[in-house]
Amino acid sequence: MTRPSNPTAAWRPGLPGSDNLPSGPAGRPAPPSGDGHGPQAGPPTVTIGSYPDYPSAQRVVDYLADNRFPVERTSIVGTNLTLVETVLGRMTTGRAALVGAGTGAWFGLFIGLLFGIFTAGSWVAVILVGLVIGAIWGAVFGAVAHAMSGGQRDFTSASSLRASQYAITVDADLADQARQLLGRMHLTPTGATAR
Repeated sequence: MTRPSNPTAAWRPGLPGSDNLPSGPAGRPAPPSGDGHGPQAGPPTVTIGSYPDYPSAQRVVDYLADNRFPVERTSIVGTNLTLVETVLGRMTTGRAALVGAGTGAWFGLFIGLLFGIFTAGSWVAVILVGLVIGAIWGAVFGAVAHAMSGGQRDFTSASSLRASQYAITVDADLADQARQLLGRMHLTPTGATAR
């Protein structure tokens, strides 16, 4: 059995020694099918329109679906993605304790319900005790965690991904049909590509 002369060389189909793949933990791997460049990308697509917001692109696809267009061969592609972190407010130790108390109360309620099922006495008292203990420990852990951060992140925020444009692509063989349908719709794309 011959081995490639350079063990660090990448595997390439059709070269001498290319059928000698080393065994891995799951056994002997099979070489990739095709030309070795990964999975096939599927049929070619054409961009039929580009819109400034997602609701406009969604409206177009909905219109195509209403007119019996095969929308399973359509995609909405967000381009120029931006991560936006919206600051919601200042985080203090008291606020961290309050948030921790709320989280702890939910966990305590869950544990109280779990133990309340198997209690022969007053199950309501078990649920309330679990809720109170959970809130207290949650407040303690929230305050301690915030104090240990050393003021590195004294605010709360919510993150979201936003795209600057939403392009609608369809399989190339259906592009003319989609454009005809969109011609009847009274919504103008910002950057429709022509063939």
